[in-house]
Amino acid sequence: MLKHKKLIVIIFVSLAVIGGIAQFAVSVNYNMTDYLPENAPSTEAIEVMEEEFSGNVANTRVMVGNVEIQEALKVKDNLENIDGVSGVMWLDDVIDIKTPLELVDQDILDTYYQNNNALFTFEVEEGKEVVATDEIYDVIGEDNALAGDALDIAISQKATGQETFNAAAILVPIVILILLLSTSSWIEPVFFLVAIGISILINLGTNIFVGEISFISQSVVPILQLAVSLDYAIFLLHRFDDYKEEIEDPTEAMTMAIKRSFPAITASAATTFFGFMALTFMDFGIGVDLGLGLVKGILLSFISIMILLPALTLLLFPLVEKTRHKQWIPSKYNVGKYLIKLRFPILILIAIIIIPAFLAQGKTNFLYGMGELPEDTRAGQDAIQIDQAFGKFTPLVLLVPEGDLAREDKLARDLDNLPEVKSVISYTKAVGLAIPKEFLDESAKEQFFSENYSRLILNTTTDSEGVRAFALVDKVRDITSDYYGDDFHATGESVTLSDMKVIVNKDNTLVNILTVVAIAIVLLITFKSISMPVVLLLTIQASVWINLAVPYFTNDPLVYIGYLIISIVQLAATVDYGILFSESYTRYRQEMTAKDAIIKTINENIFTIAVPASILSSVGFILWLTSSDPIISSIGILLGRGTLLAFTLVILLLPALLLVFDRVIEKTTRKPNFYKRK
Repeated sequence: MLKHKKLIVIIFVSLAVIGGIAQFAVSVNYNMTDYLPENAPSTEAIEVMEEEFSGNVANTRVMVGNVEIQEALKVKDNLENIDGVSGVMWLDDVIDIKTPLELVDQDILDTYYQNNNALFTFEVEEGKEVVATDEIYDVIGEDNALAGDALDIAISQKATGQETFNAAAILVPIVILILLLSTSSWIEPVFFLVAIGISILINLGTNIFVGEISFISQSVVPILQLAVSLDYAIFLLHRFDDYKEEIEDPTEAMTMAIKRSFPAITASAATTFFGFMALTFMDFGIGVDLGLGLVKGILLSFISIMILLPALTLLLFPLVEKTRHKQWIPSKYNVGKYLIKLRFPILILIAIIIIPAFLAQGKTNFLYGMGELPEDTRAGQDAIQIDQAFGKFTPLVLLVPEGDLAREDKLARDLDNLPEVKSVISYTKAVGLAIPKEFLDESAKEQFFSENYSRLILNTTTDSEGVRAFALVDKVRDITSDYYGDDFHATGESVTLSDMKVIVNKDNTLVNILTVVAIAIVLLITFKSISMPVVLLLTIQASVWINLAVPYFTNDPLVYIGYLIISIVQLAATVDYGILFSESYTRYRQEMTAKDAIIKTINENIFTIAVPASILSSVGFILWLTSSDPIISSIGILLGRGTLLAFTLVILLLPALLLVFDRVIEKTTRKPNFYKRK
């Protein structure tokens, strides 16, 4: 294969060019609710409402201050004329505007008009959030306020591309610096980045067959693919450098390096591959979206590093030799004899904290939506301004069978008595039982009725998520069920997030079990040992639990999607360090005692592990610092901190476990051939 170096390079570069062009045809989805499964109650409710009613659940609020009724109506007309805006709802939609305000139900009036402030609610069509919100700002000017899901999505759309570029602009120089310090050639880091960069472009291009990806995948997958697979390239070229000192012919040296590093790289790639594959078993579609992108990325990176990188290195080998420099950071350190003395304190410390960490990581205050916008932005200030004037506002929509107005009226009154419900907008509350619906004109009637359903809108005072919000969703469903059994539908942001909580909690258990089992099987095959997978998984899983317990002890809410993803990513990505360490240990253990083998393994591998760990942690911290999106930011901080914890435990805890369980490992490993002192 290495005889066709030029052809290999040409094929990969051509595929990268095609992928780079194809990625621009892939659409990006910024709406997390689209990834709920089709059988989720809120998803079914949205589908029914789209079929039965012209307007969807309001996802945007606009407050205009210092306006009289007639001026507010003009603002409403201007909003309705904006492309992408539909279902603008205000006071005139629920009462006869000619009615004196003193006679209007005070709860309904306060929902839409207070102290000369008018509050409009409406839906912004999916895909038109950026253009629509920009036009809304033009209509309302600087002194009025805009808030809601549509604005959050528009902000994400504007920020994602720029922030991804900013993250890459910071990350690439850092990666190059780390690689320059850890290699002995100016050009080798370029080879690393070219080989993986080509696989990233091909991966992005293959998304054209998927059709659409989430903004999370767009932001995270390319950077994670780079960081996770760089260690494969480092392992390979370090072996190449070793063999080059013994073998004069570079092609032969590279062939030996591929053979020697192939088992470790394959095992590392396989654990990461199957760990990411577990994400695709989630009911919540974001797992499939992200998992597929990462699985493709790992597979393509593995192929690129095992085929393209050797061909590229050999093709430009004279350039490698001409750009040789002294390696600034030594690759071997005489620290093993000191670190091994810490084994008992480390074992005691981990034994003390591992159970509290495990319990704490499951009790963190989780967020299932996007969280609050920063207060130092206009969007954050606008949200505060609207909340101060009208209070918290989370609409919840009920669809009940049409036809029994008396039953509907009793339901509306029961719901209106809930302390978290500010007002209920329904036919019986706005028009009354005495007036038959046939007396209303069509535009007024369609606000409340479709062919099969009556619609009630609850204006609630809870946040979109949290204990109070989710408890209210349960109450509303229970009360409605008393009147209509299962023959009703509920939707709205709090309902959707409540469903998301239920679904991702189930996903968490399933995905974690699948990840651990898949990685354990790969490790079992790799080491031909029953105990070695347990030791390795315990080491990395301990770092995961400690990492995820930190938000609980610091009382910081954590976006659940970030928690779910990082619990898989950290385990799948950092187990590579344990594989490399254990593979070296078992090899040296055939030549010397357990203690000597551990010392030698630490001395010779601490640097090799530190390089990819420093890169992966840099990726995490850079994502955290550069992203304004709570999901991306939470993934970043968890990845950065988690990688450092995994590296620390592989260097300190894993050696201690290998020493303590040396006899057990020998007894439970097929043909270990461990050295025995004569």
